Amino acid sequence: MAENQNIEWKESWRDEYLKWICGFANAQGGKIYIGMNDAGHVVGVSGSKKLLEDIPNKVQNTMGIIVDVNLFSAAGKDYIEIITKPSSYPVSYKGEYHYRTGSTKQQLRGAALTEFLVSKTGFKWDAVPVNDVKVEDLDKESFDIFRREALRSGRISKEDLSMTNEELLDNLGLLVDGKLKRAAVMLFYRKPEKLITGCYVKIGKFGEGADLQYQDELHGSLLIIADRVIELIYLKYLKASISYDKEIRIETYPFPRDGVREAVYNSLIHCNWADSIPIQIRIEEEAMYISNCCILPSDWTTETLLERHKSRPYNPDIANTFFRAGYVETWGRGIQKICEACRNHGILEPEYEVLGGDITVKFTALQNPKTSNNPKHQTEVLAEVLEKRILAEIRKDNQIRQKDIAQVLETSIASVQRVMNSMINDGIIERKGGKRFGYWEIKE
Repeated sequence: MAENQNIEWKESWRDEYLKWICGFANAQGGKIYIGMNDAGHVVGVSGSKKLLEDIPNKVQNTMGIIVDVNLFSAAGKDYIEIITKPSSYPVSYKGEYHYRTGSTKQQLRGAALTEFLVSKTGFKWDAVPVNDVKVEDLDKESFDIFRREALRSGRISKEDLSMTNEELLDNLGLLVDGKLKRAAVMLFYRKPEKLITGCYVKIGKFGEGADLQYQDELHGSLLIIADRVIELIYLKYLKASISYDKEIRIETYPFPRDGVREAVYNSLIHCNWADSIPIQIRIEEEAMYISNCCILPSDWTTETLLERHKSRPYNPDIANTFFRAGYVETWGRGIQKICEACRNHGILEPEYEVLGGDITVKFTALQNPKTSNNPKHQTEVLAEVLEKRILAEIRKDNQIRQKDIAQVLETSIASVQRVMNSMINDGIIERKGGKRFGYWEIKE
């Protein structure tokens, strides 16, 4: 019988071995043999009968659990067997949480402790109820964004979206006993940093080495951040290569928009926000790095991420709301979609690195971009960007003329007219009143 995950040998008893019992209780259970050496030979233990009484009492008094303590003899020498069963709830020894892994005992701290407590109690971190924010404190724009995107994706019907905010939260599973979950606060509260420090996104443009050229911070609810972050990256931080296919102007960016969007949304969903560190997006000429704190499932590695796997979001309630809004899927295909987007864009597949409690995905920029083999796709991307910019100008001035929009956005009047006609046909905007005194109305 050798030492392993569930067996430990000790030549004599010390009270510090209570920590080993705590570690066994928090893991798979196990046995400690007192009076045996490292080779597994019985060497005997003195005061065995007293230990039969002391050990169970000390375990009960310090940890509140029951262990079986048995006395055996071999070759005239006594040894003690302590059997610890796995606990269904977290067990602490004087406020410390220990865990048996392999043949070692570890004290759980920081993110590892948070994950352990969450797994033992059955609560995910984003499902814990909060006391300081109520439904009426939540942000109207965040609800508007969710309703707009959920309707566009078709994952919630228009009739269901007409319910009150409280009913909507309840249907999304974001209320527990009438209280908002952490996920609800992060998704719909304008200032989630009041409760979760570091709940925002940092974007930086870098030159060589540590040369930070300019940066932005995106604050607000996760829905507000999701609505704005990709547009900010592509309008401010990236330069497109311009080419033409006949009369069609094509803008080719160094990184695939679909892939970057998927990676950023993944970071918002899977981030270990308890570490109070914002998501960081570093953009260079040759590469883009998206980093967030993370706790991977215990049986996952970097290789697991790149293989086909089930969806196991760290923040399930946040993930479900993003799914209902049409931002992500729920089949564990996110990284596969990112890789496909990179291949279609003509660049290397992304590189993933897990270091400590951080995960980083690296995109390599497209080198010497040529005219796209799929001009229709590129023009659709351009139209999507232009549509959002047009909506932003209408929100500022709903009487603005198309030629003024073209001038502000530094694009052609024909492009503005083409995109706005499409927006009218799609029911996104509507022209009200006459040509001279009319105005634009943005539809729900």
